[in-house]
Amino acid sequence: MPQIIFLPNEELCPEGKVIEVDAGITVCDAALANGIDIEHACEKSCACTTCHVIVREGFDSLEPSDELEDDMLDKAWGLEPESRLSCQAVVADTDLVVEIPKYTINQVSERH
Repeated sequence: MPQIIFLPNEELCPEGKVIEVDAGITVCDAALANGIDIEHACEKSCACTTCHVIVREGFDSLEPSDELEDDMLDKAWGLEPESRLSCQAVVADTDLVVEIPKYTINQVSERH
């Protein structure tokens, strides 16, 4: 069973968190199911960038992003080569180390 290691994020998981997940779940759903309240303003439909994450380890185990996700990622704050929308990144059989960026470009977030 693969693990997702979430690096510390001062707002969402200050101590970081290690969770075991089943392959086939998205990083976003795994986070939400384990008490990490990652933003997902478009209800996980690949229509915003609020669930943007950076996959620090295990990136190559993910299926490649499609054109729609790439177009959305171009709008993300803090974009890096290993950036993905967590609602689209499906866990395979490899452990992942994931960083949730400090900021999003969501101007309607209730938390800000």
